[in-house]
Amino acid sequence: MTPRPEKIERVVVRGVNWVGDAVMTVPALRALRRALPGARVTLATRPWAEGIFAGADFIDDLLVTRNDLSKPAALFREAREWRARRFDLALLFPNSFAPALAAALAGVPARVGYATQGRSALLTERVPVPVWRGTRHEVFYYLNLVAELERRLYGSSSVETREPDAELRVTDSRLREAGALLREHGARPGRTLVAVCPGSTNSRAKRWPAERFAAVADLLHEKVGAEIVLVGAAEELDISLEVGRHMRARPVVLTGKTDLAQTAAVLKAADLLVTNDTGPAHVAAAVGCPVVVIFGPTNPVTTRPYSTTAEVVRRPPDCAPCMLRDCPIDHRCMTAITPEEVFGHAARALELGQRVEKVEVAR
Repeated sequence: MTPRPEKIERVVVRGVNWVGDAVMTVPALRALRRALPGARVTLATRPWAEGIFAGADFIDDLLVTRNDLSKPAALFREAREWRARRFDLALLFPNSFAPALAAALAGVPARVGYATQGRSALLTERVPVPVWRGTRHEVFYYLNLVAELERRLYGSSSVETREPDAELRVTDSRLREAGALLREHGARPGRTLVAVCPGSTNSRAKRWPAERFAAVADLLHEKVGAEIVLVGAAEELDISLEVGRHMRARPVVLTGKTDLAQTAAVLKAADLLVTNDTGPAHVAAAVGCPVVVIFGPTNPVTTRPYSTTAEVVRRPPDCAPCMLRDCPIDHRCMTAITPEEVFGHAARALELGQRVEKVEVAR
């Protein structure tokens, strides 16, 4: 039985496991805040997510969890944590079985999620997977879950009438700290700043060749006068160093030297990000940095950065999108894309950004 809205005082949202996916849940979290304005909303998520959600105005609390729910001890530990907080409603973004089991073991009275992976009996509000999944952006998949909750609470939903808001705000103090960090590592102030993210933590098939990233970076340095800063996680340092070795110009290397909050601030400070299909692409778009993102094995219809300033470069062969993490043949989806092509997109994005900035200043 669906609870009455006024009885819902404490809500827990089980977050997703990857950075890009987490950014794609932001519009849904904003919609949830509008649907339950009087409830305290807790986001249960991974430690890295503090860099995205700390200070967000659409949640009240972060419950940082390191629990691997595939392990029984961790699953019961999460259930105990949730039970102690006496949540009235659990909204489960992941499709997997374990989060629904943890919510049921915790005794959360209302448990909302998609009816996937045999977990329907563990949910009190079972939402069918929409028939359009795979043909619309993932942002709408998460929003649909909130829309269904809203319909069951109030009889109607306003979610579909609003443009999804995926913005993440960076404070002025964080932006100043990012500027200091860039200068500390050799970035020269006053120059066009282009961030380059050549790695991908969860898929080698998503990686455009290092020497091509280097070629684009050199073109941006030589033709636009750009300062190049390499960004990414610590486990991507090898690919950033390889890009640096291939470059004629000397880049600023921040790969592995920033946490996610600092990376978001650096991207806010940047004029452009050139990247593979990976988490920083979504973070950059959310903080307002133009993005040129190179797609190969994945599907831009569903997982491109959700922003009008994000541009996809793609030359799909018949086998794309395959969604594989390693290419079993010749990686043709990525090698078909040339440095000159990516540079063209990057130069246009920088020019457009400068035009927009001039209009805003004029106003």
